[in-house]
Amino acid sequence: MGSVGVIVDPAGMAAYLCEPRDAFHGRALAVVKPRSAREVASVLALCDEAGVGVVPQGGNTGLVGGQTPDESGAQILLSLQKLDRIREVDPASDTMTVEAGVILANAQAAAEAVGRYFPLSLGAEGSCTIGGNLATNAGGVHVIAYGATRDLALGLEVALADGRLLSGLSKLRKDNTGYDLAHLFIGSEGTLGVITAATLKLFPLPRSRATAFVGLADPRAALALLGLAKARAGSALVAFELIPRIGVEFVLRHISGVRDPLAGAHEWHVLIELASPAESGVEELLTELLGEALEQGIAEDAALAATLEQRAGLWKLRETLPEAQKPEGGSIKHDVSVPLESIPAFLEEANALVTAHAPGARPTPFGHMGDGNIHYNVSQPEGADRAAFLARREEINDIVHGLVTKYAGSVSAEHGVGVLKRDLLRKVKDPVALGLMRAIKSALDPRGILNPGKLL
Repeated sequence: MGSVGVIVDPAGMAAYLCEPRDAFHGRALAVVKPRSAREVASVLALCDEAGVGVVPQGGNTGLVGGQTPDESGAQILLSLQKLDRIREVDPASDTMTVEAGVILANAQAAAEAVGRYFPLSLGAEGSCTIGGNLATNAGGVHVIAYGATRDLALGLEVALADGRLLSGLSKLRKDNTGYDLAHLFIGSEGTLGVITAATLKLFPLPRSRATAFVGLADPRAALALLGLAKARAGSALVAFELIPRIGVEFVLRHISGVRDPLAGAHEWHVLIELASPAESGVEELLTELLGEALEQGIAEDAALAATLEQRAGLWKLRETLPEAQKPEGGSIKHDVSVPLESIPAFLEEANALVTAHAPGARPTPFGHMGDGNIHYNVSQPEGADRAAFLARREEINDIVHGLVTKYAGSVSAEHGVGVLKRDLLRKVKDPVALGLMRAIKSALDPRGILNPGKLL
């Protein structure tokens, strides 16, 4: 296998064997770091023959344990970090072909260097990788305009469990020659094959942006504002983030260099952004939209960013919210989605049930309202014992996930299933769908070596 790097000493492997929240830990026979798709395929062929489990890992930013080996010490950790070449950027076809280990921020920069835009954007973009984004079907803040990672991929190169290499890279926007195999692997969390490269869609580079922070009375007003924004801005609407007052207070309390852009306190807020490849027009459009929202009583107040610095300040209020929760103690987190029209009722009912069950608990739901994805986090009561509160995780999970099911939502919106939600998936997934998933797994990975114990 030539240049394949192998790490076997415990100190060298340590960073690969736990995840960012330190909630999942494992052991491994070795960390293997191939440099090419062929080397990945060779590693899989050997492991398949020997019956050794393989856990693929990209940037190790996942939050559900999908990239972490188990405690048996009998698995190989397959790091894709060295598959980091940008093979081609083609502005004529608005595509780029990149390897799985390319860091998301580097892919964005490569597109921008030729006057194009790769719109996937999330908090971990400085360290997460394209392969991991695809394997988990990552979402982020721009799904409302561009879709999730699945919608940004035209074709994949995938190493299969038995060592075959599926060469499905394509720049074609139309290709109806049979099954779309790429979509099997996107979101499969490394359980069906190891993504080694992808051809991704690019878009015109936005030349103007307009960003505002809006104060609202409740989520129903936020839903009304979303409807108005879609009607007035159309495809120029690229972000619509919901933030509760308690989230703003956490950020103001614990994050330096931020301020409340609004004069008064509001129960809820929305961070809204418009963008266009035209050099002007979106600021006027957003100003008119906000004026209409204020006139109709949908919005209570709004602040429009006048400079790039002010825009960065508004986004900092949203992007640092997860970090600002940490000093507040234990937090029980949920990555869920519900139909847009159900968001206000879901939030109202969830907040009431959670606080009734755990008096003093502080629900802090926020996230990508534009596509229905809510990060329903619950911070511990002030002054409570952290461990005692976190010990109630399963009870609170049952409440939140039960409501998600009631409202025909998803218990895993964008972070994946991994180990954390594997048993939950078996409870909520349609039995026929589960059966088909297991049949596909058996066909592509008959010896069960690919990320064993994850997803299914």
